This record gives sequence, C-alpha cells and structure tokens, in this order.
Amino acid sequence: MLQLRPTCENCNKPLPPDSLEARICSFECTFCAQCAEGILANVCPNCGGGFTPRPIRPARNWKGGNYLGEKPASDEIRHRPVDPQLHTAFAAEIKNIPPEER
Repeated sequence: MLQLRPTCENCNKPLPPDSLEARICSFECTFCAQCAEGILANVCPNCGGGFTPRPIRPARNWKGGNYLGEKPASDEIRHRPVDPQLHTAFAAEIKNIPPEER
C-alpha cells in the first residue's frame, strides 16, 4: 500500500493525501509536480526512474474499509533537497530516455 508521504522531498511543499500535485516514482519517492517536472526533469534523483501522478486514496469508506480513515497517510517527512548541479549532471545522461526504457 502506498505511504502517501506528506511533503515534497526537495522543497518540502505540503502534499496532503488528496493533492493533485504529488508525483511518485516506483519506489514512492515523492515530489511536487513543480520539482518533478522542473528541476528534476522527470528523473528521480534517488533511482533514476520517472514520475507519475500519485493516486488519491478515498476519504470515504466506499467499500471494505479501504479509505484514509482506516489506512491513513504517512506523517513521515523525508526532506532531502536535491543539489541542482549534481542532479543536472546525473539526469543529463538519462532524461531523454523514456522512463519505461531506463
């Protein structure tokens, strides 16, 4: 189950569970859309993968207890700002390769 981390790892912008701005990689590294698409150029600084919009967990119990009230979002903040120069060098080699081919 996704952790639904509460903030962008780079800029620490709040990303509540219903945020349309949250982006994740396959390892659940979490960034805001502005950082993922801007400074990170769709290259996760932790694994090199691409980003996708984070799904939104239902706030209401529609079926079987699968909702935020029963399975809450994480409150663990992972604030690890990216060094823009190092990331630019890292991303330069792979940013033009589609994520599904990396």
